[in-house]
Amino acid sequence: METGTRPGADDGIADGGDTGRSGETGRNPGPPGAADPAGGTVRPGTADPAGGTVLPGAVGPGGGTPPAPRTPAPSGPPPPRDAPPPSDTLPADTPWLRLPRQVLALRRLLLSLCTVPLAVLVAGLVGWLAGPVWALFALLPLAVLACGWVLLARNWRSWGYRERADDLLLARGVLWRRETIVPYGRMQLVEVTSGPVERRFGLASVQLHTAAAASDARVPGLVPAEAERLRDRLTALGEARSAGL
Repeated sequence: METGTRPGADDGIADGGDTGRSGETGRNPGPPGAADPAGGTVRPGTADPAGGTVLPGAVGPGGGTPPAPRTPAPSGPPPPRDAPPPSDTLPADTPWLRLPRQVLALRRLLLSLCTVPLAVLVAGLVGWLAGPVWALFALLPLAVLACGWVLLARNWRSWGYRERADDLLLARGVLWRRETIVPYGRMQLVEVTSGPVERRFGLASVQLHTAAAASDARVPGLVPAEAERLRDRLTALGEARSAGL
């Protein structure tokens, strides 16, 4: 018996096999992790059905962790750079500031220029007119020089000023102690002055003018850098306090 293949049987099987395989492999499943119309995982970087691009770590329409909220920017204009600090930020007990030692040297020099020539003049004139014994009166100016030398040192140590939250406090005096309080809000003019002798010693003075002439104050014998710093600070504080009235 001869065995053979029916015509068309193998062809049909071959066609059917090819057709089945092509039906199974002809469907394009798409890239892994892509968005499925029925819902599913959204691949990072693919388009969202609602529009837009899904970033890495984002979630699809099925839900997930919401993105972190943004911090709103502070509203209002920024404060000026040269604005003085508020009063509540200043320390309650600010230190006393003293005058530099050049002030004492300047005052002693002025005292010596007044008393020493006077002593020489008295000794020469009185000794020539009345005799050598009367020339001892020249010791009086020298005694004034010795007493003034000590008193000037005590007066220099008694001077001081203190910048407080709302006012400037000035203190001076040895036998009669005097303290002056100048509110920042009452200041109208703050100026720095320096005479020829003060410039020779590298000093300057700060003059404070207020609404009442009787309450004007003066801080003498400051270093120019400190005088300018105090002037700028008092001017800024005065403008801030005046604006709040």
